[in-house]
Amino acid sequence: MPTHKNFPLFKTKVGDASKTFDLNDPGHRREYFDLKVGKELEIIRDYLKNKTFVAYLLGKKGAGKGTYSKLFMEAVGDSVKMTHVSVGDIVRSATKAIEEGGKSETELRGFMQKYYRGFLPLEEVISALASRSTKTLVPTEFILALIKWELHEVEKKTVFLDGFPRDLDQVAYSIFFRDLIGYREDPDFFVFINLPESVIDARMKSRVVCPKCQTPRNLNLMPTKDVGYDEQTQGFFLRCDNPNCDGARMVPKEGDDQGIGAIRGRMDKDEAVMAKIMDLQGVDKVLIRNTIPVDEAKEYVDDYEITPGYIHELDQQTGKVVTKEEPWVVNDDDGVPSYSLLPPPVALSMIKQIARILESHK
Repeated sequence: MPTHKNFPLFKTKVGDASKTFDLNDPGHRREYFDLKVGKELEIIRDYLKNKTFVAYLLGKKGAGKGTYSKLFMEAVGDSVKMTHVSVGDIVRSATKAIEEGGKSETELRGFMQKYYRGFLPLEEVISALASRSTKTLVPTEFILALIKWELHEVEKKTVFLDGFPRDLDQVAYSIFFRDLIGYREDPDFFVFINLPESVIDARMKSRVVCPKCQTPRNLNLMPTKDVGYDEQTQGFFLRCDNPNCDGARMVPKEGDDQGIGAIRGRMDKDEAVMAKIMDLQGVDKVLIRNTIPVDEAKEYVDDYEITPGYIHELDQQTGKVVTKEEPWVVNDDDGVPSYSLLPPPVALSMIKQIARILESHK
């Protein structure tokens, strides 16, 4: 797989350089996207009036696959026609259905009996899910049926697929995935996300998600505007800023507090899969990167697009949480001092490239 040096730098500076945005604010983000990729967003909106596409999100764990797809949908402004499908979430949902039994399990079993085709007996796969056995891997054929299960009750939508392909044996399936789910005439492409392991480690250790809308944020790197303090744990937490979530308390994902050390094997596998797919011919590829060398930043990005570090403190007199910013510089995988970019400017690169692909498929 190409190193971060092979992922092009993307220039986000346009128009009035004195204009700034608070990229943590949904309203500011809307203005920001309209200013910087308004033309491309119109191309995408026009395309989505009558058509869809399938995007396979590729990146190591913690690379921001969910974040960038959510921002893409936010920028386009019609999430009704788009969906982010996480294979990991689907497997967890299926496991929960089997564990809880009842109607959900009955429906899942009925669907799988109709659509699952594989070498392992269906009951053996279901039993492995129920026991959360690590010895019996969920076969790719079952994963494909689960994805179909996730999509079968919804009207055909544009799909951002997160977590497939995950193994080398799944790469061949991904080439024909759009045919398997009935999206035969839709363009499909791979979105590669590149960022240093130091950024992944920091993101993992302080990442949280909304239990209602599943939007991911980061306590120390991309907080919401509403930061709270838990007296019992003596720790800080975020409340979701999606108006539909009524200030839901965001929660960590299980295992993230251990950082990349606990997932080294998984990360190596992800890199092998990406290297394999990078050599595929006849399929479009979107290449986005999270970092920019410090000595090149002023030419390409605005200061407010660079990721700051956020330090939260409790004001003992008022009982309110005070949040302060400080510069956050990371070393990339070659040891070059770099800035990590906030998700919106990275999403700009994704939007521009996808618009170019969709325009070629008119």
